[in-house]
Amino acid sequence: MPEKTTTPRDLSPVVERLNSEFTGVHDAATITRCVDAARQGALDVTGGATPELVERIARQHLQVLALAFAERR
Repeated sequence: MPEKTTTPRDLSPVVERLNSEFTGVHDAATITRCVDAARQGALDVTGGATPELVERIARQHLQVLALAFAERR
């Protein structure tokens, strides 16, 4: 049975958690774009985008982005 695809509204708690976690590191717009991209990537690759999967992907991307910015400074 395929994973249930979430609607963007279902991801608002994910965005809120990541905003809290990355306060002072990334702005809210960056986090929202990252969550949207993670959702689309999960849909493209697995055919499903549960909030848990989207959150894991987005968190990893935000961590890598933070490291890249830190190295440029």
